[in-house]
Amino acid sequence: MRYYAIQKDIPLERRGFVVDNLITLKNNIGPITAPKKTDKNLLIATWNIRDFDSNKFGYGYRLKESFYYLAQIISSFDLIAVQEVNKNLAGLNQLMYVLGDEWDYISTDVTEGHSGNGERMTFIYDTRRVSFKKIAGEIVLPKTKEIQGDVQFARSPFLVSFQAGWSKFSLCTVHIYYGADTGAKLQRRKNEIEAIAKFLEKRAETDLENLIVLGDFNIIDRKHETMKALETNGFEIPAVLKSKPESETATNISKTKHYDQIGVCSKGKHFKLGETPQSAGAYDYYKDVFTEQQFDRYEEAMILSINKQIVDLNKLLESETDSNKRTEYQEQLNSLQDTITNKTKLKKYYKEWKTFQMSDHLPMWTELLIDHSEDYLRGLVV
Repeated sequence: MRYYAIQKDIPLERRGFVVDNLITLKNNIGPITAPKKTDKNLLIATWNIRDFDSNKFGYGYRLKESFYYLAQIISSFDLIAVQEVNKNLAGLNQLMYVLGDEWDYISTDVTEGHSGNGERMTFIYDTRRVSFKKIAGEIVLPKTKEIQGDVQFARSPFLVSFQAGWSKFSLCTVHIYYGADTGAKLQRRKNEIEAIAKFLEKRAETDLENLIVLGDFNIIDRKHETMKALETNGFEIPAVLKSKPESETATNISKTKHYDQIGVCSKGKHFKLGETPQSAGAYDYYKDVFTEQQFDRYEEAMILSINKQIVDLNKLLESETDSNKRTEYQEQLNSLQDTITNKTKLKKYYKEWKTFQMSDHLPMWTELLIDHSEDYLRGLVV
């Protein structure tokens, strides 16, 4: 990581606070994840980084220090699937700068349409640990395999081939349609999960390929029908993830939902996942950064963000002629102005604001063992 850039990006009076946070992240994520071992293992992760980095919700762009926190977490892994990357790549490029020249990324084009939300999906990887095998593509289902209702995915899954050590594998990252928790929209979510799992399982079987599908599935819990849609169509959840308490593998902030998942379909050679407690899990970084105790440190930044929203709303109010819209804008203005002067409301605002600095999802990881030289050598004498 380009730690030296902190001297340029962070004012001196703020620098000690940021450095302390980075050291805390580094010290706390290390013991819970499997140690990186050259030519022995690879740490694969998935992370939905909220609205990265468009400010379409009006909470303001990320602070410079936030990019260092994101990079510190990402650098703890080797290969990370990231969802909700914005059309404008300025935020991603800033993150890559902080990570350093050893890191690279592969990204989709923006998914058009209302359901696509103008998002990209991206793989960020450490070039010292894993290599891109020059094969990448977005998945479009054949006409006969389209999702019920003759539709494609709301956001096209992204399939990329990699190699690390002896292991060749393909990763497919997804951001499954959410919709609602009941009715036709829930059914569409379930159908999307089934469609991608069936498609990839057939591919793995045909090509004798090792496939990992990972990303934001919007799965409610381990027993929910959305999880079954993945597990009954050829994919297994890593055993270490399944063995841990649900609170340790949930990926929303309150640790009640299992939106993000990693599924494995292994049909090829030289593929094995780690089996220690550190081999898989989810990391709650809000114990280390943007904590409740650090609220005062961000009060000025939040007020600047709110004042920008107030300016924008005043402009809308001045040009709006519809009485209902004017009433709506005025109510929003009153609420924001009250938030600035009311500490209790500002603390509530902080809980939402910080998710646009970090995310409303937690990263999930699994360990892939990549040294299969002993198996190969034994095979020479069989």
